[in-house]
Amino acid sequence: MNKSLLVGAVLGAVGVTAGGAVATYSLVGGPDYADVLAVEPINETIKTPRQECRDVTVTRQRPVQDEHKIAGTAIGAVVGGLLGNQIGGGSGKKIATAAGAIGGGYAGNKVQGNMQANDTYTTTENRCKTVTDTSQKLVGYNVKYELDGKVSQVRMSEDPGSRIPVKDGKLVLSEAQ
Repeated sequence: MNKSLLVGAVLGAVGVTAGGAVATYSLVGGPDYADVLAVEPINETIKTPRQECRDVTVTRQRPVQDEHKIAGTAIGAVVGGLLGNQIGGGSGKKIATAAGAIGGGYAGNKVQGNMQANDTYTTTENRCKTVTDTSQKLVGYNVKYELDGKVSQVRMSEDPGSRIPVKDGKLVLSEAQ
């Protein structure tokens, strides 16, 4: 027998056998795939509260020693009375002294009030507030696929790419390790 005829026959037999094996494997239950039509990532919003603090300059009024402004009223009344006493003579002097004491008392009261209101000090305070940071976390994918002419949807933990493996007519969503 011719050597090339023998090699050709053997190669032909091997080719036919391999082709038949592949065809049989595909019919018996080889890998089948569902076509992926769309993949939509699913994100979850994560909210994380935290304290944000800063130093603030604050102006405060000093505590008042004489809340009713008695010292200012008294000193004003005495000074006003002395000045009023310098005016006029006789009974007019008494009226001028009384009017000077009343006016001086009122003026002294107001002067002491203004002095107390302007008696301030400056300090630094640490003020804090809670702010919320937000971030996105990928939790999965909504996958629309077509299998045997039917369009369906499934949620997957990973992006499947363009095809999803199918075994016994069902999606293989995770590989057994």
